[in-house]
Order: sequence, then structure tokens, then C-alpha cells
Amino acid sequence: MSGPRASGVFTALRTQLQEAATEFAGGPDALEGILLGMVDDVDRAVREPLEIFPVCHHSPASALAMARRLREKQPKVVYLELCEDMAPLLTELRNCRLPVAVQAFAGDIDGFPQEWAPLSVVAPITEASAEYQAIAYALDTPGVELVLVDRSSDHVFQWNDTAQPDDASAGAEEAPKSEEAALHGEAVGVEIGDLRPRFAELEEHLLRHGKVRHWSEWWHQYVEVPLGDSDHDTYRQVMFLIGSLFRRLAPGDGDRVRVDEDRERYMWTRMREHMAATGTDPEDCLYVCGAFHAASRVEEFGMDGRSSSFTISPRTATTWQYGLIPSSHAAIEAQFGLAPGSVSIAATQWQKSLKRTRVRPYRLEGQAGARTSRAKKALPAAAPAAPQPATDRLSGFLQQPPVLDGLDEAELLGWSVDIVRAARRNGYLASTADAIAVFETSILLAGMRDRARPTPYDFQDAAVTCIEKDRVPGRRDVRRLVEIMMGGDRIGQVGYEALPPLARDVYDRLEPLGLKLQQRGVQRALLDIAGRPELAACSDVLWMLRRLMPAAAARPIMGERRLGERSIQESWDLALGTHQRALIELGYEGVSIEQVLEQRLRREAYGPRATTAGVLAAVEDALLYLRSGRLADELGTHALKVLSAERTVDGAPEVLRRARTLLAYYRTSRPELPAWIESFVKAGYAHYCTLLPTAFRDEDATVGQVAAMLGFLFSMESLALSLGCDRTQLELAVAQSHPEDPSKTALLWAAQVQLGTLSRAELRDRCDALLDNPLVVPSYPRYLNGFVHALEPVPGLADVVVEAVSKAFGRLPDTVLLPWLPLLITTLRKGAADLAPLLIREAGRVFPGRLPALDTWVPPWRMPQLEDPFAASRSRHTATAAVPAPRGAALLAAHPAACDAVAELLGCEDGWQQQGTSALPPGGWGAALLAAYPAACEAVAGLLGCGEGWAADARVEAGPSPRDGAVIVLRQPATAHAIERLLAHG
Repeated sequence: MSGPRASGVFTALRTQLQEAATEFAGGPDALEGILLGMVDDVDRAVREPLEIFPVCHHSPASALAMARRLREKQPKVVYLELCEDMAPLLTELRNCRLPVAVQAFAGDIDGFPQEWAPLSVVAPITEASAEYQAIAYALDTPGVELVLVDRSSDHVFQWNDTAQPDDASAGAEEAPKSEEAALHGEAVGVEIGDLRPRFAELEEHLLRHGKVRHWSEWWHQYVEVPLGDSDHDTYRQVMFLIGSLFRRLAPGDGDRVRVDEDRERYMWTRMREHMAATGTDPEDCLYVCGAFHAASRVEEFGMDGRSSSFTISPRTATTWQYGLIPSSHAAIEAQFGLAPGSVSIAATQWQKSLKRTRVRPYRLEGQAGARTSRAKKALPAAAPAAPQPATDRLSGFLQQPPVLDGLDEAELLGWSVDIVRAARRNGYLASTADAIAVFETSILLAGMRDRARPTPYDFQDAAVTCIEKDRVPGRRDVRRLVEIMMGGDRIGQVGYEALPPLARDVYDRLEPLGLKLQQRGVQRALLDIAGRPELAACSDVLWMLRRLMPAAAARPIMGERRLGERSIQESWDLALGTHQRALIELGYEGVSIEQVLEQRLRREAYGPRATTAGVLAAVEDALLYLRSGRLADELGTHALKVLSAERTVDGAPEVLRRARTLLAYYRTSRPELPAWIESFVKAGYAHYCTLLPTAFRDEDATVGQVAAMLGFLFSMESLALSLGCDRTQLELAVAQSHPEDPSKTALLWAAQVQLGTLSRAELRDRCDALLDNPLVVPSYPRYLNGFVHALEPVPGLADVVVEAVSKAFGRLPDTVLLPWLPLLITTLRKGAADLAPLLIREAGRVFPGRLPALDTWVPPWRMPQLEDPFAASRSRHTATAAVPAPRGAALLAAHPAACDAVAELLGCEDGWQQQGTSALPPGGWGAALLAAYPAACEAVAGLLGCGEGWAADARVEAGPSPRDGAVIVLRQPATAHAIERLLAHG
């Protein structure tokens, strides 16, 4: 771009650079254009009427120069490169302990792709930063206006089509590993002064010739230290030169260059608009921006730049919310690609520079965490300094040799002793000899890197070399110990007054606990709800926080919350201060945690990917945490729609578990079931009957999912039939199922046993046939897997499953059994972990409890089966044949004492009957009981709808009946028919 005519201030420097380019390049070429262009950029920025103050983010040298310049010039307007919509939040910084980050958050977006949600932009602020000095000066100085001129948070995403942080450094060395490094979450970082080469070869060249490991160390050695004691003009010109160098050697990333230039156009447009509206003189203003943007070459640059060439696009309809979140040195380093520990070292350097130069920095009045000092008299307002003509300070700065600071032995000795002490506390076998080795090695490394005074980075390398041997005995390595010793990872905190209403409400409601919840770390809370009923409200808040926040924020140690149950004592580990960012972001979603939880439950239930199990989970949470029957009924009604739309059975196990839980809760807490759960049972019964044949043949449907379907059908069958469902639908579904998988085949057999179409004897015969077939034996564990899963819908088959496993161990030869045993164990462990306890209890009931009894133990399935005493009565033969002794008669005769004791307990005094006498009185025991209590019989007959009354005695045949109670069949035929119909239906 053709700019204004260059001044003669830097003529000598231009001549020297032109001669150097000619000598090194052999003639005019691109090198000469780059070098002379850098001088032109510096000249142009220096001559701008609106003073530009270039800075680097979190640079102690920039902060020191800013504090000096603000006290000298005392501008009336400070233009700051920061998102303009964050301005109202800056006054809340005085209620916080730095570092914190100003955040713009949008949960519900409009105008951006939904997959980008939620949107978050953060601007971290530390005390050792130039922007904080400008903010503190502007907010605490009467008559000074602070104007943010950078693009809004909405434009950050408008100008970035990929939704990636364009301001974050692309050279991040490592991902966040610690909890402190993740304080910013996935937010896009906005910083002032991103001074890092975008030309990879340039950065590699600088690091190699500077004999440093990473960019933060290079910047500290070659920029921070030389500029720490420089005057204002030298500082500005050097920063302009660095910004121009990095800008002209940036690679051709079109999107990033476009965003940078649009930001510069945006800022200059906003500044000209403000000065035109307020009539402010540019001499009374100060423009604080990154050195990269200070060397801008866009047409809108400067007070004389074009104003009509750039139009600011309107914001989208997205609603943005703003707040302050805690930050940390590690979070800043991780987000902007800085070396670990560099921000902590910069904070230490800032404190040392203040002591050395005696510069009094600006600090917000009432700043939390700031050192209290005695009241000082206000400095008199400095008279505006007359503008001095610009002079060439670059030539002298570039030509002077590097200043070699003398070795500060006391400081280095203190570092060496402190790191050895810290290493010993963390498990290292360090001694005084190691402290001496670290001291000498630091000097040696500094000398190898052409430094007379070891830097913190030299000392860190020396400590790692001398102390850290082959392993790390503790939680921290030596490099991390050095970072902590040099200042540590300072973590900020947002004060109570700066919190959103939701966060303040949470702290107020938890105040009865008597804990300092805003402090970082884990605190133990003991709730004796039985003794102090007012703590029940605190318990409700804690359980909702556990549902909404990260798991470590509120972790229950003792006590649980289930439907229909309440704890009388609870114990919690609380770390709300550590997870303050998550609590603050909850405040962006609502004004109370109840509102936020209800919104999230609705969002989960009505989302495009909602499943039936997920909706039922939302129903359970609505009852568990909110006790809202209205919301539960609404979400339960929606679960019907989601269930009818599902075509797979992936969520069947979870649906079964949650449906059983909700059904049990409603049955015990309400006089009648809600309409939605009755409809859900009916719809689920028909739905799973329809999908059952397909699921049996579907290879993607697991045996556990099919078992869950059958469990729903069998466990909910009585309720479904009472609501009008037809059992024939289930019978047809089972009849149409023809699985090929052995596990599902065994599951189908269990379902047939439950329906009565397959007897237990036939099932045992099929299992024996499987063991007799050598071709089927290798797949026998899969059949067992199906049988074990069948315990979910048919728990009465536990004895059959134990018998099947026992027969396999007893009948299979070792050549088959030993290779099969690992497969059996893995099958049971993987596919039936929840059902194994039922199987184990059944095995404990069947097998003997002591080892000596095992030698004489006979398995129940090998014992001879007793004849059924009721077989004659079930036959159609009506002859009065001799009835065999009922089961238990032999047992009673073998143990008469036990029988006498039970008879005495029941008040029976008839005694034992002699052999050969009739065992039954005339008409049977049941007839005598009915004759003795006619009212009970009439009540049963009325309940069953039988109104015939008692039959005549002449209809009853004399003599004993083949079975007890047979007389009722003769006296009450309608009652007998009703009972027969009930038995036929289940």
C-alpha cells in the first residue's frame, strides 16, 4: 500500500539496512524490500497523531512501559484492543483475585451452525499485563474514558468459518493436562499482542541461533530483559519493528491475514467514530493494541485513513451473556501455546522489575488479593507534555552490544537451596551436593548459551539434569517444582459480588453448612438431616449440583437418593471453589438451578437424538431432584411418542430397568398409576411384541437386548392384560420367532417354558441332546449364555440353568471340558454379570454346604421322580380308584415329633389315625371347611360372579372325593367354571 511520504528521521537506518542488503544479497532484491519496509512501518506508526502503544500479551516489559507512560501522559481516552461488548464487565474486576478471564457465552445460538454450540470467548487478564494497567488507570481516574474497539464476540465467529480460535497460537506445545490448565474449557481465546512468528523457519532459526528451547525463553532473553529499562520511545520503536518483522514474514494464510486486517479496519473505524462523536483531540488519546496490529498497512490505518471502504456487518440474533470466570497461569499457557511456566516466570519478573525501577503500577481500588498499603497522597496531575519530535532510537538499540548482567550469586544460591528442599519434600533423594551441582550447572549452561547471568530457564534445565534421575517418585517432576518455586500456577477467583445470580443463590442456600465454599480445594460437609431438618434443603441443592456440574464438584461419600427414599445422614466432598467456572456458566442458563435442570431435562428429552431410555431417565430425574409431577407427566407422555418411533431394540435393557423403577415408585407413592405410565405399558407391550420376531433373527440385536424385551413383556404382562392387551399377540410373536444364534435359541426355549408351550421336562431333554451331539458341544457355552440371560424374563429357570452347567461338567470329557472352561467363564462374566448372583444363590441352595457331604450327595435331577398325587384327579376317569399317598406323607411318618409340634401349635387335637382308616372325612376336608364357614364361600362366589347358591345335598355323592375340595365342584358348578376360566388365562 502506498502510504504517506516517509520522514527523514530514519534516513541513517535506511541507508545502513540498504547497504547490508546489498552486501548480503548481492544486489537489490526482496530482502531489501523487507528491511526498508520494516523501517517505513516504524516511521509511519511513530508519526501517527493518535499515539499507538504496542504491547505483547502478558509481557512484564509492556506492563512496566505502560505504567510509566500513563503517569507521564495521563490520557483522557484509552482505546483498548478488546471485544467491545465486554466493556460492562471490566468494572467487576475489582471484586476478583487475578488472574481471571472475561467471558462471553452463548448457549442458544441463532445465525451459526448448531454444531458450534455453545459459543464461548474469553479474554484472560493478569496483573503483569499492559491491558490491566490501562484498565485500572481508566476505571480509577476521574474524567478518563475507556473504550473497547475490537470486534464483538459475535464477529469473532462471524469471521471464522471453521469455528476455530483464530487468535490462539497454532504452535501449542502440548494439550492441557491438569485441572488448572482446563479452566477456560473449549473457549476461543482473545489476546492483545500475539507476538509469535508465523513463519516456522524463522522461529526455528531464532531458537537455534539464540540457543534456547522454545519461543517463551527467546522472548524473555532477547526482548523482555533489554526492554525492561528502556525509555518510552525506544520501547515503542522496537515493538513496532518486531511487529512489522513478524507481519512481513508471515506465510500466505489468506484466511488468517483477512481476519487480522478486518480487525484493524474495525478498530480504526470505531476510534474515528468515537472521536467524531465526542470531539476528542487525538493528542489526548492512547491506542493500546498488539504490536502485530500496530504495524498495520490497511487503508483505514491512522486518523487520515479511509472511512468508507469498510462496513461493519450487523450482529446475528444470538443472545450473548457475559461474566467473569477464574483463570490461571497454566490455562493461559495452554490456550495460547506458551511454554509451561512462562506466565509464572513473567509474574516473578514483573515483581522484580517493580522493585528495581521503583515504578508504581496501577491497581484497581479494592482489588481482591492485592496487598494492602498505607494511604498515599494523590499525585498532582501532570501537565500535558509538549509533543517532542520523533528521533531515531532504533539505530542505537540495534547497534549496542547486549548488556550482560552480572551474576547474582545470592539469588542463584537461594534458587538451588529451595529446589533441593522442594525435591526432598516430593520424594527425591536430593542433598547439599545436588544444590551445589545445580548452582554450578546453571552457570555452565548460561555460559554455553552466551549469557553471563543464568535465566530461570537455565536454572530449570540444570535442576532437571542434576536432581531428576531415572524416575519421578512423587506426583510432580523437577520441572514442575521449578515452576512452582518461581511463582507457581497462580489461580484467580471471582468474588461474590461479581458472580451471576445463580451462583450467589447456590452459595446462599448452602450457607447453613458453615463452610467456605468459595475457597479452592476439597471440603467435607456432614449433614445430619434427622437432627437438623433445615439441612434437607442443602441436600436438595447438592444433589442437583451433582447432576449439573462435573463429578468432582459435589461428590457424595455417604447417603444416596432414590425414588421413594430419603437419607437421614449424608456426607459430601465439595470443591465448588475449584470448579467455579462450571458454576458460573450455569448462571448463563438460568437464574436458579431448578430452572437450569428443568431446561436441560427438556432439552435431553426433546432433542433430535433422544431415546426412550433417555426420556425415562429424564422422568426419573424430574421426580428425584425436582419432585415435579407435572414435568414428569409431560416427559412421560413424550416417551410414548419416542417409543413408537423407535425401530431398534438397542435401549431395551435400560427401558426395562427404568420402567420397573418408575412403576414401583408410582405403586407405592400414589393411590393410582398416572395415565401416561399405563399408556406406556400398553404401547410397550404391543411395540415389543411386534419387534420380537425381528430381534430374534437380527444379528445386531444382542441376547441381552432380546432378554430385556422378554423381561418387559413378562413382567408387565399382568398390568398390560388388565389394561386391555391381548396375550395372543405375545404367543404369536414367540411362535413366529426362529433364531439361528444358539444364545437366542436358548432364550426362545425359556420364553416357551414361560408361556407353557414347552415343559421343563422337554427343556431338560433338549439340553441333554445338546450334550450328546459332539457337533454342538463347542457352541454349548453360547446356549448357556442364553439360559443365563433368560433369568431376566424367567427367573424360575435358575434350577434348570444350574442343572445344565452341572451336567456339562459331569458328562463332558476332559479333552472337551478343559478348552471350553475359559470360554464358559468369559461368557458368563461378559454377558451375564448382573444375573450371575441369582445363579450363584440357586447353586448354593442345590449343592451341599460342606465338603464331606459332597461324597454322598445325589443331584436332584438324578433322584427318582415321585408320582404326581393329582394325576388321577386331572384325568377324565371318574372311577373311585385308590389315591396314592400325597407328597410329604412319608416325611410326616418318618418324623412324627415335628408333626405333633406343628399340630399342637395349630390347635389340632384329633391325633394320628390308624392305618387302614379313611384318611378323608365324608365329603373331604375341603367340604367340611366350606360347611363350617358358609359366609366365606358365599363371599368368594359373589366375587367370582356366581349366583346359583348352594346346591341340594342330594346332588352330592357319598364317599370320599378323589381330591380335597371336590364337593365344591358339585355344589357350586358356576364357581368351578369361573375358577377354570381364570386358570386357563394364566
